[in-house]
Amino acid sequence: MKLVFATNNAHKLREVQQTVGDRFEIVSLRECGITEDIPENEPTLEGNALVKARYIYSRTGLSCFADDTGLEVDALGGEPGVRSARYATDGHDDEANKRLLLERMLGVENRNAQFRTAMALIIDGKEHLFEGVVRGIILTCERGEGGFGYDPLFAPEGYDLSFSEMSAEDKNAISHRGRAVRQLAEFLNK
Repeated sequence: MKLVFATNNAHKLREVQQTVGDRFEIVSLRECGITEDIPENEPTLEGNALVKARYIYSRTGLSCFADDTGLEVDALGGEPGVRSARYATDGHDDEANKRLLLERMLGVENRNAQFRTAMALIIDGKEHLFEGVVRGIILTCERGEGGFGYDPLFAPEGYDLSFSEMSAEDKNAISHRGRAVRQLAEFLNK
């Protein structure tokens, strides 16, 4: 069975394919002829994931899934949350986003936060939602060279390393997206 994943990121595709197994063929947006950006204007991660999945399903008629991820910082009332990729600007500027987060966290003692991924699946026309969460803290400065986005500023609970200091395999084993993908895989393999 073919499943469209709302991404063109080869690393994400490979990671999901390995988790889901050989019973399903995971294909990218580009492979289905979708080259335009899909709007993410909903006020929640779940809403954005559903909008993307519904868009793909309406265009292709194929079973599909989409995700949206946010960093939610307790002391900032859940910011940046659904606006994580556009926290500092309307574009996707990771450096500006990290600078703004560090500014807003200056002198803040409660550094608790979580990464959360909402994943929407449409299979045989029916919608399903999955969620992956990993708790941790916001560091006072960037650490590590790997990862992307806020990874250098986030240390998951129980670890002395930021996501950027971990190997991709170690990060994926505990990450929010990894947890959501494993739920998706369990559902698909039932």
